[in-house]
Amino acid sequence: MKHTLPCTIDIDTHHTCDWFTAKVYKMLPKLSFVLGGAASGKSVWAENLLLTSGLEPVYLATSRIFDDEIKMRVDAHKSRRCEDWRNFEQDIYPGQALSTLRETQAVLIDCATMWLTNVLLDEMDIAAEKARLLDDIRICAAPVVIVSNEVGHGIVPDNALARQFREEQGRLNIALAEASDLAVLVTAGLPQVLKGSLP
Repeated sequence: MKHTLPCTIDIDTHHTCDWFTAKVYKMLPKLSFVLGGAASGKSVWAENLLLTSGLEPVYLATSRIFDDEIKMRVDAHKSRRCEDWRNFEQDIYPGQALSTLRETQAVLIDCATMWLTNVLLDEMDIAAEKARLLDDIRICAAPVVIVSNEVGHGIVPDNALARQFREEQGRLNIALAEASDLAVLVTAGLPQVLKGSLP
């Protein structure tokens, strides 16, 4: 949405339009759900969706750094974000950060998969925490973009914990898609709109 001052007209009947354009804001949906496989480009696409809104960008990271590989991935994510981003780290309770945000901001939660991993490994009540997450997103004043992994396209995992994770991730994705105004599947960096329309 672009805000402008009215066109001015000279008294000598020569029409001159001096448009004073304020900052351009692209209206983001209340909740945008960005889904994709590993290394699909979903996080970069989600970042760009948020950045092109013109709103103040907020990054909410859910990953725990428990080995060098995870640290390397986190560092890679950080390195591509400019200093305009405001950053939070909330591995279990994103609502603590979401509740502080304003309408002039937009927040990227990256990602639901790492959040679910933390909940599962901490042996928390997954249904209760999922309900809390959805409530926290619903009451957040800022538009929310949340990234998640599609994990159901591979073979059946060979252990019970991995099978439980796959099932819970699928259920979480269904809940996020249902709650979202916009749902996008990213494959090879290309978005396919599953629900709603791009702003």
